[in-house]
Amino acid sequence: MAIFPHYKQHDMMDCGPTCLQIISKHYGKVLNIERIRKLSDIGKTGVSLLGISRAAEALGIRAQGGRISFESIAGKSVLPCIVHWRRNHFVVVYKISRNKVYVSDPASGLIKYTQEEFIENWAYAWQGNKAMGVILHLNPTPTFYQQEDDIPVKGMGLQYLWEHVWHYKKLLLQIGIGLVAASVIQLIFPFLTKGIIDVGIQNKSLHFIYLMLIGQLLLSAGQFFIDLLRGWVLLHITSRINIMVLSDFLHKLMRLPLSFFDTKLTGDLLQRIEDHKRIENLLTGNTINTLFSLITLVVFSGLMLHYSLDIFIVFVIGSALYLGWLLIFLRKRKKLDFKRFEARAQNHSKTLQIINGIHEINLNDNGTQKIWEWERLQAKLFNQNIKSLTLNQNQSLGALFINQAKDILIVFLAAKAVLEGRVSVGEMMAMQFIVGQMNGPVMQMAGFLQTLQDAKISMERLGQIHSLQDEEMPEMHQQHHLPSTRSIALNEVSFAYPGAGNQQILKDISFTIAEGHTTAIVGASGSGKTTLLKLLLKMYPPVEGTIQIGNSTDFRGISPKFWRRQCGIVMQEGFIFSDTIAGNIIMGDEQPDIARLEHALAIANLTQFVNDLPLGLNTKIGAEGKGISGGQKQRILIARVVYKNPEYIFLDEATSALDANNEKMIIQQLNDFCKGKTVVVVAHRLSTVRNADNIIVLHKGEIIEQGSHNELVQLRGYYYDLIKNQLELGS
Repeated sequence: MAIFPHYKQHDMMDCGPTCLQIISKHYGKVLNIERIRKLSDIGKTGVSLLGISRAAEALGIRAQGGRISFESIAGKSVLPCIVHWRRNHFVVVYKISRNKVYVSDPASGLIKYTQEEFIENWAYAWQGNKAMGVILHLNPTPTFYQQEDDIPVKGMGLQYLWEHVWHYKKLLLQIGIGLVAASVIQLIFPFLTKGIIDVGIQNKSLHFIYLMLIGQLLLSAGQFFIDLLRGWVLLHITSRINIMVLSDFLHKLMRLPLSFFDTKLTGDLLQRIEDHKRIENLLTGNTINTLFSLITLVVFSGLMLHYSLDIFIVFVIGSALYLGWLLIFLRKRKKLDFKRFEARAQNHSKTLQIINGIHEINLNDNGTQKIWEWERLQAKLFNQNIKSLTLNQNQSLGALFINQAKDILIVFLAAKAVLEGRVSVGEMMAMQFIVGQMNGPVMQMAGFLQTLQDAKISMERLGQIHSLQDEEMPEMHQQHHLPSTRSIALNEVSFAYPGAGNQQILKDISFTIAEGHTTAIVGASGSGKTTLLKLLLKMYPPVEGTIQIGNSTDFRGISPKFWRRQCGIVMQEGFIFSDTIAGNIIMGDEQPDIARLEHALAIANLTQFVNDLPLGLNTKIGAEGKGISGGQKQRILIARVVYKNPEYIFLDEATSALDANNEKMIIQQLNDFCKGKTVVVVAHRLSTVRNADNIIVLHKGEIIEQGSHNELVQLRGYYYDLIKNQLELGS
């Protein structure tokens, strides 16, 4: 019976698209995950059942989802199908037999569950005595079979690593010479052992034995010296390669569109950086040691063939059985480890809930029930631990039995050969030494295969990022200059964030941001103000409509990096680096302008704050330095914009965390600084927007009013209602 397909999800939120990729493979089509991700409108929170359904329909697979009972899945459903798992994950059910449910889990692999385990993870409601859960039936249509397989995305395989390794071919040659020298030295040891027994002991020559032992000591010292040099050379190569691979990855991240990071969890990106440790492990220890072991195995295998063909055959068969036994249990252990991981995660979560919620539990007298829930989890975890212990014992005992049986049989054959006069006692001891040297490489192979598999998965994850298109490509021929007229015009712009079923945030927006003037955007929370700012910063392209600079320059044709160099930005989630105050303001300027820096501090009203600090501008702030308040953070972000002195300024609630005195002073100073500049201000506070030349009023993604502060107040419409409770209205 063919093994059901399985793909491993590379990101935490990729389970839905990966399930569809698995089912497509089952029906005979190989589809790239990036294509499915785009069709399913995946977002930062993953993909919904609606998104998977739309992607399936686009691929020619008829999809029908809904709530269903377990009995219906087991009796009538067409398998494979996608089910909603633990209310935050998707898996593929491909077989149900008796009391077992077979699942292809993008996060865990091919796993077999009991009916009770499956229902516990899948069901979210009960209808009478029937467990109910969410399922998506998928049936391919002729359209699905008519399409061609996707061309596999060229990932970063081991070839990519080899290209980096080959830069150090001279050092690799030194390592190769060291490997050969070490193998030759090891090859001499059995002959020395044979000489000590057959010549030294039989002839009772203590002088000869001394010579042989001195020879062994010198050879051991030489081998130690070679290993030491090899280790230093290897560390030099692998450290540089690891830095180069990680640097390539970080440079690639810097070239990706900013919208990419809104669909990726921080943990996914950190996991890819952690993946470099797996690659480093493969390069540093396992590869070279395994290569050395293989050379040793080949050399000593030839020597063993010279001594005894029978013993060599027994060794090969015994080693094959040993590796086969370990590999069988590695697959079983992998599946069991996933179940143990799930049980441990649930136990960890439940324990934290009890500790963190102890006040609520006691106030509501709910302690007994919570402890019963925890005890049920302990019983489940105990059962998993018993299964794991049993598996480990079977694996260890079986492997030990096979290995010892092989060694005992080899000892018997060698002793028999001595009695029959075919080999000497010294040759028998030499063969025992050879067998010991051959056992090591065999034992290392299992660990190396696991490390190699981990490294290949890591390279695939890194390759997925490297295969993405850069924000700027040479063939795009984007402009790196602005037209003479620099106003910004939005024409019937609409936008919705990625995600199936997401509503439009902006709807048919049309207005002009006049050059050299201040435009304010106001509205209730969720009206689309910040989203509009993101479009103006080229973080996202509009779904519909156009944005123009000047009279005819298409916004899409301007280089994003060039455009952002012309812009000063204070966003709601502005970031403060673990650096000095000066470093956070000048942002990497290699030759900071002290006069500009002092001017920026003055406008942001930071001069007194900085002067009161013992280290002044050299005071370290951020996660690794001095803690700062929300208002101080905003003032540093404003100083950053002032120091940059850009042509366009975008402020998103830039003074929301400031007290009234600081806000009034900074706004007055900013108004003077912004004269002649094109400014877009997003704010709720009247003090921030009342002096704007034009105020755009948004409501549910649409412009409902537009004009100056006085004009909008006289209308006594939505804007008036929005700000009438603010004290400044009557001033």
